[in-house]
Amino acid sequence: MSKELVNYYRIEKAIGYLTENFKEQPDLDEIAKKVYMSSYHFQRIFTDWVGISPKKFIKYLTLEYLRTKIAETENMIDAAEIVGLSSQSRVHDLFVSIEGVSPQQYKTAGKGLEIFYGYHASPFGLCFIAVTEKGICALKFIDEERTRNEFELFSQQWQFADLVHKPDYTQQYIKKIFQPDKTNPEKLNLLIQGTDFQIKVWEALLKIPFGSVSSFQQIAQLIGQPEAARAVGSAVGKNSILYLIPCHRIISGDGTLGNYHFGKVRKQAMIGWEMSKTKFL
Repeated sequence: MSKELVNYYRIEKAIGYLTENFKEQPDLDEIAKKVYMSSYHFQRIFTDWVGISPKKFIKYLTLEYLRTKIAETENMIDAAEIVGLSSQSRVHDLFVSIEGVSPQQYKTAGKGLEIFYGYHASPFGLCFIAVTEKGICALKFIDEERTRNEFELFSQQWQFADLVHKPDYTQQYIKKIFQPDKTNPEKLNLLIQGTDFQIKVWEALLKIPFGSVSSFQQIAQLIGQPEAARAVGSAVGKNSILYLIPCHRIISGDGTLGNYHFGKVRKQAMIGWEMSKTKFL
């Protein structure tokens, strides 16, 4: 396992420990001990990863703070709609567009498509990515302790496509996603399989600004179906292009984080990481 991945999993473990014990205000030595590091090295790694101290980081994940962020997000989306801008105009956002597969490709599970895939390190652990000439069609995070079935599930979804392991090609996309050129960001196209309703929900998720959070109810209102919060939740759970379609930015209306298929602590890491980055704007 690469040094980058080892460091992330240490950070993830520390975030989990801090979340569970934040009220006891554990000191740096105690947190570092939980990840089998010296205080000096842990502080350096955590600061390199996010730019702030572990304790300050975890404050972004308190109920009170997240409740205020939900309210702010609704105002920000409204303002963006009024001036004709999207969340992608923000410094840390990526330019992302969604394209649904053709009805025939949906029916035939990708017949005629060539898809390249690979496994790579990311700021949030090991990930699996798959790319066609039309765009990215999968991005999922992997936990070494869980069943490694991401490729099997992906191949079932695209069972008639030609799947080629080509990490040297997919690495280019990982860099574009997690190390984008802020001065000249490149547009990222996504090729997805989904119903009209699911695609509408996923497009709405793109409007949640970087460093912000929203609720299922807000997304239901955004797509013009305020009674469909439960259906929105189901569509969010079907998202197969994580991070780029930011389902991690969806939390419960009361400020609790809710569930995340790829680990609650990873979701905490992603939300806190984004929020901390916006503080430097």
